[in-house]
Amino acid sequence: MTSDDLKRKIRHVPDFPKAGILFYDITTLLQDPAGLRAAIEGIATPFTDQGIELVVGIESRGFIFGAAVADRIGAGFSPVRKPGKLPSSCVRETYDLEYGTDSLEIHADAVSKGQRVLIVDDLLATGGTARATVDLVTRLGGDVRGLSFLIELVALNGRARLPGLNVNAVLKY
Repeated sequence: MTSDDLKRKIRHVPDFPKAGILFYDITTLLQDPAGLRAAIEGIATPFTDQGIELVVGIESRGFIFGAAVADRIGAGFSPVRKPGKLPSSCVRETYDLEYGTDSLEIHADAVSKGQRVLIVDDLLATGGTARATVDLVTRLGGDVRGLSFLIELVALNGRARLPGLNVNAVLKY
């Protein structure tokens, strides 16, 4: 399946969550078995046989792709969530996103020192969410080997917040 085929499976929703934002709704892609399979393959393939031990998925669509990628590459999975959603001791990072600020948390024992980690999410926009997740993983001693996204909004230059890191995006807008 080509990038154009995948792009055609994604619904565009203008002015969501606020005026001026074009939201790329991946639920239409997720409903299509071939599209879902191709998306997971595109996210996972660059990191196959790279010794990744843990995939960290960012709330919430990163859970969908992250768990599937972890299974595909033979790694474990750990979620990064919004505050108050994880039941044990957590570390927190606040970050900027394209339409405000937010915070993320990860269990304090989710990543082992030196563990090789791949961070997965559906979207790289301004890079704030991804940067906050990198900072959480490294604070716990993890070795971030890469980040992999379904979509990258190139004009928002999120890669600039991730210097020196291996960043993969299946689709670029």
